[in-house]
Amino acid sequence: MYRSIVSITALLIAAAILYAGNGLQGTLLAVRGNLEGFSPGLIGALMSAYYFGFIVGCRVVPGFIQSVGHIRTFVAVASIASSSALAHAVFVDPVFWAGLRAATGFCFAGLAMVLESWINDRATNQNRGRILSVYRIVDLSALTLGNLLLATASPSGFVLFALVSILISLSLVPVAMTQMSAPAATERAKLDIAKLYKASPVAAAGAVSTGLANAAFWGVAALFVQGSGFSPATVGTFFSVAIVAAAITQLPLGWFSDIVDRRWVMLVLALASAAASVLLAHLGSDSKWLLLSLGALFGAVTLPVYGVSAAHAADFSKPGEGVTTSASMLMLHGLGAVAGAGAGGIVIAVAGPDALFIYIGVVQLTLGVFCFARTRVRKAKADDKKRNYVPAPRSPQTRTHPKRNAQTKPAGNESHELQHDEPAVNEVNPDG
Repeated sequence: MYRSIVSITALLIAAAILYAGNGLQGTLLAVRGNLEGFSPGLIGALMSAYYFGFIVGCRVVPGFIQSVGHIRTFVAVASIASSSALAHAVFVDPVFWAGLRAATGFCFAGLAMVLESWINDRATNQNRGRILSVYRIVDLSALTLGNLLLATASPSGFVLFALVSILISLSLVPVAMTQMSAPAATERAKLDIAKLYKASPVAAAGAVSTGLANAAFWGVAALFVQGSGFSPATVGTFFSVAIVAAAITQLPLGWFSDIVDRRWVMLVLALASAAASVLLAHLGSDSKWLLLSLGALFGAVTLPVYGVSAAHAADFSKPGEGVTTSASMLMLHGLGAVAGAGAGGIVIAVAGPDALFIYIGVVQLTLGVFCFARTRVRKAKADDKKRNYVPAPRSPQTRTHPKRNAQTKPAGNESHELQHDEPAVNEVNPDG
């Protein structure tokens, strides 16, 4: 495990710098837009523009990776993202900003795709949950740091936009200079959502549901906090405790998902998230202590769901299909996020701030029910246990992958190597 983490250090450093810049940019644009007199609806539309670009990136960038490889794709889209960050300060106009946000979403879809498919290529089914958990911890920690950087200069000036651009540009250095071999070029690198769903329905559902729930949380939970009578300063604290709690639970959840069926981990998280959401809706406005405590509980069980879903999807992708799997997961997440960002605002407008977390609770409960239903469709054998992973050194020229049993087997005789009860990509379950 330790050697596996060390082997992706360059990618983790790049991710930390990159996501710190993106975290700062998202908060900065909301604050600057408010200072410029943009309406809340217009600011929400800018978020939707980001996710629109994200979806387009999921569709287009796999072809770039197939043509020029991971490193060149990362360099190209990071350069565009860095330029877009600076352009926000040059011309302050909502239409212009919407175009820039779409471009930024496009780029970050590609950047996430490169990083996640590369990291998945270095992982095995026996340690993937823990490795992706470390990646998510870096992601969340960098997001927190990025938000803290907002206090280093005035949001009405140029400095913070320049800082975002600098951070995105610096993320290029560890990727461009790494001696770690990039994943081999694939003959087929494109979206295949149907194949993803056939291979792992739960992973696909997890990607969509996290988009529906998390985009609503990030987009309009601030209105819930303010609508409950708390100060703007409490809004920042609320998000911070949710992020920190998620970072703390990532690694133990990743470890646990490596030794048991990941679907049961997702089931427990989804039900716990639904419960935390209902508690927030009914008790969050009673006191600041309750708000922050329940916010921490919500973050701890809600934000890690996508990481477990991504690990579950990667368990069933064949060697060389990491880009396709990552792109399909990100696309489903993006589609869910576009709908979730709008749904959160509509729910608050129609039923009030408390209804936001009722909506999120319904989404999570639905995911939990679906996970349970899938465990009933195909059960794991009683003696199916994942083997402990023993790290082995890899040379820059070679990569190892867990062996996969290509022989088609009837229900109940799944591959010993995959250690899951859902079919592998080349063992499609006709029941879906």
